[in-house]
Amino acid sequence: MSHSTPPSRDDLPVRRIDRILAFMSLGLLVLSIVCFIAIMIGTSSGLEYADFQSGVWPVVSALLYIAPIIAFLLLLTVLIMTFIRRSRANKAR
Repeated sequence: MSHSTPPSRDDLPVRRIDRILAFMSLGLLVLSIVCFIAIMIGTSSGLEYADFQSGVWPVVSALLYIAPIIAFLLLLTVLIMTFIRRSRANKAR
């Protein structure tokens, strides 16, 4: 049997904005991986008519480069917000 420990006073509750930013970051990373795999499959298919300059391919390749940077910035934002909130909570004591 496992006993759950009651939350201590030192733990700050996780805010909704923290969860939203964290899951957005995770979603962007997954999207970037999917785009990378799609480009790998598209280039290895060997089709002569596979044109990466038209259709959805420019968007896929742009997401491959932009999404990880935005995901990193979102995680950095979550960390900074958490550090600021903890420092304010420690000053209040």
